[in-house]
Amino acid sequence: MNRFRSNFESNFARFLRDNKIKYEYEKTKIQYVPKIRTYNPDFSLQDYGIFIETKGLFTSPDRSKHLLIKEQHPDIDIRFIFQNCKNKLYKGSKNNYGDWCNKHGFKYAEGEIPRAWLK
Repeated sequence: MNRFRSNFESNFARFLRDNKIKYEYEKTKIQYVPKIRTYNPDFSLQDYGIFIETKGLFTSPDRSKHLLIKEQHPDIDIRFIFQNCKNKLYKGSKNNYGDWCNKHGFKYAEGEIPRAWLK
């Protein structure tokens, strides 16, 4: 059994299993620069050609990393599942996690995968 980094990841994996969605957990490695780094998406849904990143907290370094990865690997489809997509980017911000995704062209949802992603 996988060891997950958070209860949110564990619950999301349970959702995938309950819905018979095959996944791999943190198996894929994606390199990006300016300084060579490696990113491991949380969940790979190989039958659908997408990666899922589950986020409770979506920090500024996380957002910067994902912009670099999107720029350097435009063919990789990374989507976000947030605990709360209405969380503000930072204290006093007018924008939330969903606004950021919309602005930068990332698909996102709250809590679980929308059925439309699985077609």
